[in-house]
Amino acid sequence: MTRFRSALIPLAIGLLSLAAVPQQALAAPPKPVPSVSAATTQQATTRAACAPTVRGASVDARLTSLFTAYGNDNSRVDDWTGADGTYSLKLPNGREVWIFSDTFLGKINADGSRPPVVGEGGDTVFLNNSFAVENNGNLSTIHAGTTAQPTAVMPPRDQNHWYWAGDGTVAGGIVEVTYQEYERYGTGAWDWRWHRNVLARFAPGRLDQPLSVTGLPSSYGVSWASGILKDGGYTYVYGVEDLGSPKYMHIARVPGQSLLGQWQYLKADGTWSANEADSARIMSDVANEYSVTKVGNAYVLITHDTSEVLSSHIVAYTSCSPFGPFTGKQAVYTTPETGGNIFTYNAHAHPDVSGNGLVVSYNVNSFVNTDHYRDSSIYRPRFIDVTFG
Repeated sequence: MTRFRSALIPLAIGLLSLAAVPQQALAAPPKPVPSVSAATTQQATTRAACAPTVRGASVDARLTSLFTAYGNDNSRVDDWTGADGTYSLKLPNGREVWIFSDTFLGKINADGSRPPVVGEGGDTVFLNNSFAVENNGNLSTIHAGTTAQPTAVMPPRDQNHWYWAGDGTVAGGIVEVTYQEYERYGTGAWDWRWHRNVLARFAPGRLDQPLSVTGLPSSYGVSWASGILKDGGYTYVYGVEDLGSPKYMHIARVPGQSLLGQWQYLKADGTWSANEADSARIMSDVANEYSVTKVGNAYVLITHDTSEVLSSHIVAYTSCSPFGPFTGKQAVYTTPETGGNIFTYNAHAHPDVSGNGLVVSYNVNSFVNTDHYRDSSIYRPRFIDVTFG
C-alpha cells in the first residue's frame, strides 16, 4: 500500500457504502421509538437526573506539549513522529500505553517538515500500528523488527492485509488490544474492505510481539473495536456498523475482565443474546472510534458528529447505564484545524489519563498526501480537557 492510501484509510472508512457490506452481514434493525407516555416521561426524568452538562473544553497543554516534543525529537531514527488511532490504557505498573494505528517513524527536518516515506524518495518508516509507552512524562516507541528495519507490532499476514488498532484493556495482568483486519481485493485505489476483528494479547513488559492472536466475533459486519468500558462485573465492548452514512452503534459485553470470555449482544428489546446476529443498531451518527465513560453517576458517550460530512464537531450524549439509551446531544468542542485540505475525526475519551477534566483526543489528517511531509504537526493527535457540571 502507498502512503496516500494508508493515511486516508480513516477517511475511506467513512466513504464505504452499503454495497461494500455483504447482505448477510447486516445487523438487526433499531428498536422503534415508542410513543410518549407517562412511563416514558418518567424514564426521561430519570435520565435527566444522571445527565451531566458539558461546561467547557480547553486544550490539554501537557499532552499537547508531550507529543509535540516527542514527535520532533531526533534522538532516534525509529521513534514516533506522528500517528492516528490514539487509544490508551494504564498498565499494572502505572505506566500509560498509547495505542496507535497508522504511524510515522523517523526524524523531522529543522523546518518542521518530514522526509517522505521509504518508497517515495525518503527514509521515513510507515507502519499500520505501534505503541508508545509513557513513563513519568517520557515517551518511548514500541515496534517489532529492528531499529534499522522496524515493523508493526501486529504484522500483516501478507501484503494485501493489515491491522488497525482499536481500544484495549488489561485482564489478569495481560494487555488485550482489539484489532481490525483489512484486506485488498483488487488493484483500484479503493479496492479494500474490512475483513474481521481479532484480539491480540501482550505481556506488559514485551509489547513488541503478541503472546497470542484470537479471532473475535466478525460475522455480521460490526467492527468490535470502537471502545471498551469495565463496569459492574462486565467488560462492555462498543462497535460500529459502518455503512458510510449512517454509522450505527452496537454494544456487546463479556462477564469479567477478559475479552476471551462469553460474549453477549444487546438486542433491540434491551435484553442480551449470545447470538451475534441479534446485535441491534442502538443509535446512529457515531464515529468509527468513540468512547463511553462513567462520569459521576452517568455514562457519557463522546464522538465526532457523523450526522455531518467531515464534521469539525465533537459531541456528547449521556445515559444512566453503560448500554444506553444515549440521549441529550451536547456540543463539546469544534476542532480548529478543520478546513481546506485538513479534516479531523474519531474523538474519544481517556479516563485513566490525568487532565483538568475528562481527557479527550482526536485525530488530524489531510486529503493531500504531501501535506504530511510539508508539515509534520498535521498527523498528530490533539488533546482537550472536558469539564462537566
